[in-house]
Amino acid sequence: MKHLVMIACLFLFCSVAFAQGTSATAKTPSTTGPTKDPVASSLRMLLPRSQNNIVGAVEAMPADKFSYKPTSEQMTFAHLVVHIIGSNNSLCAKVADVPAPKVEESKESDPKDKLVEAVKASYAFCNDALSKMDDSKLGDSVELFGGRQFPRAMGALGLASGWADHYATAAMYLRMNGILPPSAQQQGSHH
Repeated sequence: MKHLVMIACLFLFCSVAFAQGTSATAKTPSTTGPTKDPVASSLRMLLPRSQNNIVGAVEAMPADKFSYKPTSEQMTFAHLVVHIIGSNNSLCAKVADVPAPKVEESKESDPKDKLVEAVKASYAFCNDALSKMDDSKLGDSVELFGGRQFPRAMGALGLASGWADHYATAAMYLRMNGILPPSAQQQGSHH
């Protein structure tokens, strides 16, 4: 019985602390009520960080290291960049329900400056596409990931998780070449 009382008191304490914490933050201008289109809004919030980190990582990798891969089983850095470009163009189009951009397909053999420009263009497209997105079509069935049907919301989740995954991979490749990734530089970290 003592355990039940302690658990109830702990629950009550946590509930009151949580309510006080949320009421304090509810007064800030950015959280004055329900967010319109929370998924689309969240993607738009995540996009600048992803763009800064990934574009920064692609720019930071020396051109002669675009063929680098940590092991023979892993993709080259250039392949990762080509994958990021395709993923951005495809998923941003799918989640926002807009046509994918008509661009020349990037190749691993493309020079660094061409790949950097293509990455920047893919993020410019995402910025434009996501600015038009709302949450009203997230339940629609769309073709994603190998031609299978998923709710459009899966594309949004794939986009967000892909941005994190792609940057983590790029950051690892940079570190394995003695280069500090953009997010570590922004924190004022040193080698």
